[in-house]
Amino acid sequence: MANTINRRNWLKSSALMAGGVAFLSGTVNKLAAMPLLRNINAFKRVTDESAILTAAPAMKARLLANENPFGPSAAAKKAIADAMDLSYQYAFSAINTLRGKIAAYEGLKQSNVLLASGSSPLLLAAAMHYSKGGKNIITGDPSYDDLPTQAEHFEGKWVKVPLTSDYKLDLDAMEAKVDANTGLVYICNPNNPTATVVDTEKLKAFCERVSKKAVVFVDEAYIDYLPDPKGTTLIGGVKAGQNIIVARTFSKLYGFAGLRCGYIVAQPETIRTLEIYTPGWAGLSSTTLAAAIATYQETDYLQDALKKTNASKEYLYDVLKKEGYTYIPSSANFVMFPLKMDGNKFVGEMMKRGVGVRSWKLNNQDWCRVSVGRMDEMQAFADAFKEIS
Repeated sequence: MANTINRRNWLKSSALMAGGVAFLSGTVNKLAAMPLLRNINAFKRVTDESAILTAAPAMKARLLANENPFGPSAAAKKAIADAMDLSYQYAFSAINTLRGKIAAYEGLKQSNVLLASGSSPLLLAAAMHYSKGGKNIITGDPSYDDLPTQAEHFEGKWVKVPLTSDYKLDLDAMEAKVDANTGLVYICNPNNPTATVVDTEKLKAFCERVSKKAVVFVDEAYIDYLPDPKGTTLIGGVKAGQNIIVARTFSKLYGFAGLRCGYIVAQPETIRTLEIYTPGWAGLSSTTLAAAIATYQETDYLQDALKKTNASKEYLYDVLKKEGYTYIPSSANFVMFPLKMDGNKFVGEMMKRGVGVRSWKLNNQDWCRVSVGRMDEMQAFADAFKEIS
């Protein structure tokens, strides 16, 4: 009976179903007449997902989705295999175990942590809630656009703030845009696609001030690539009681892009609010949870993956410099550099040579974002790049 009640409660409180968005009658009441998703399948944009789906089937170098080709770790793989025998069971206890590990490491309570299948469902939850009533979502431009794009489908207004001259988020200009109609300020740090990072103390001061007027969402997907993630994170603001949300994912340095595991930390009231919009425990598999528990803060593995990433990145820097190109120094696992030809043409020519990359338009200039891969992938990039650069 208990399991039946739990399943029923979950179904009433879940907003997302596989393949789309379905609102049950109980959910509609809980979401206070939230606007329905408007023709989301008809909306077209170039994303990592769409770039991969349209890519050639045989790529020599898959450098278009900021994945970690060195992961997951051996411990994670063993945990997945070991978890298979009990994978017929619901993973209630595993969720509590992982939440407990995260909370203990960060000095939080489990009530401060919400898990999901990657950070994407959590970005969507925030987009759904904080765009209600046509609220503004403030972001850098360019920055990771998943959350604000989704917010526009729920009648939110996307306020884009240009980057600084050194391609960093302009915190002062973003703060100046905050007004009574601001629902959320989104900070991706390190930023995607520029791989730049803002000054830590300035960001902390920004969050302390702005969170008194609007929720600040700090997306730390790439923070593990920084020299001092513990000293750079904004999780301390959550512990201080600030009205901020900090997102983390296992998809990058941990190598879980396909396994799907992420989380946010926030005030318990915020966690309870956003939990309504997610599948909760039903969104994570027992195998993924076992892998995440086994590899969370697995220092030796993370340091080795970071070392390999940095070596490949230095190789990429050398290739670009030798071909007469500049680039934005990267604080993540990808590099952005200005092109000398049309971006779409460049991407197409690279793909013909088996190398997948992404293009952007920034300051009326075509740019390429290339993910950092294994050394053989970077060599494949170099061979193709030299033919068309």
